[in-house]
Amino acid sequence: MPEKVTISVIKADVGGWVGHSSVHPALIEKARENLRERGSGLLIDSYVATVGDDINLIMTHRTGVDSPAVHELAWDTFVACTAVAKELKLYGAGQDLLSDAFSGNVRGMGPGVAEMEFVERQGEPVVVFMADKTEPGAWNLPLYRMFADPFTTIGLIIDPKMHTGFRFEVVDLIRHKKVMFSCPEELYDLLVFIGAPGRYCVKSVYSKALGEICATSTTERLNLTAGRYVGKDDPALIVRCQSGMPAVGEALEAFANPHLVAGWMRGSNHGPLMPVSAKDATPTRFDGPPRVVALGFTLCNGRLLGPQDLFADKSFDKARQIANDVAHYIRGLGPFEPGRLPLDEMEYTTLPDVMKRLSDRFEDVD
Repeated sequence: MPEKVTISVIKADVGGWVGHSSVHPALIEKARENLRERGSGLLIDSYVATVGDDINLIMTHRTGVDSPAVHELAWDTFVACTAVAKELKLYGAGQDLLSDAFSGNVRGMGPGVAEMEFVERQGEPVVVFMADKTEPGAWNLPLYRMFADPFTTIGLIIDPKMHTGFRFEVVDLIRHKKVMFSCPEELYDLLVFIGAPGRYCVKSVYSKALGEICATSTTERLNLTAGRYVGKDDPALIVRCQSGMPAVGEALEAFANPHLVAGWMRGSNHGPLMPVSAKDATPTRFDGPPRVVALGFTLCNGRLLGPQDLFADKSFDKARQIANDVAHYIRGLGPFEPGRLPLDEMEYTTLPDVMKRLSDRFEDVD
């Protein structure tokens, strides 16, 4: 039986430079150093990536999903980076670390986690998507486009291994429950839920023909974990490509027409998700608009060959222009919905305080 490999993407915001726009080089170097020294003998390979003010630790190993050793390594790396961030007086130092001590698994402790385990195919292209200034539901529409929309993924029509469809695991972030939808036959039922990305998120996607996991995402909601607003969740997504799964170009095509996502300034506004190169993942206008970066790797016996900066392609210039036009328009709405999020999405901002202060001024309507 061939040995399985695990790819883990664990991310956190432990300090922004300047404000919320990027990660200081000293933090990147500290993360690389920690993974290199403390991950020796545990990790096969690793890569430290950033998007906006978030650090994404991309790691491969043989210890499976939810490995305590890998999670502890990630936690210790973020703690070490937090110490550097505090020395440099970076903004929000350690904001995603909601605990003082590691407890065996980083889930529920602040960092976002996306992991999958599989046997490497003859060719194993993997794309790691990383977003900033938005929440996990931002992946709902792109994942639908990749794995259920033939106008995006022509392989659903012409590839026999894809024609039978995919299974979508959807998580209810409020009730902490999950449900599986088999597509295309349950496509309309799926859309009922994932069209509400603030509550329902696609966690993973599985191939029905191959019986394998194809994609998985971070679904942690910081405000629901901490009980207060501590920043948007800035999710990550891992997508395997080719040979019965979407081609790399099909996976990227899902971001060619920017869609509106929740987040942006103070996590309280709607904005277009702009596909950008790694060097342009430094959101500054109104702390945005929200960004997504795509790093492509080929796995070779667990080694990460890459990355290729996939959204650096000039063919995404039009998508960026559309995103800028939409951003300019929606900013004109200021604090009015739908520019601002609806009130039920703002319960961890100033809304409760304002409602409490004005409660005795509300009167019955005649």
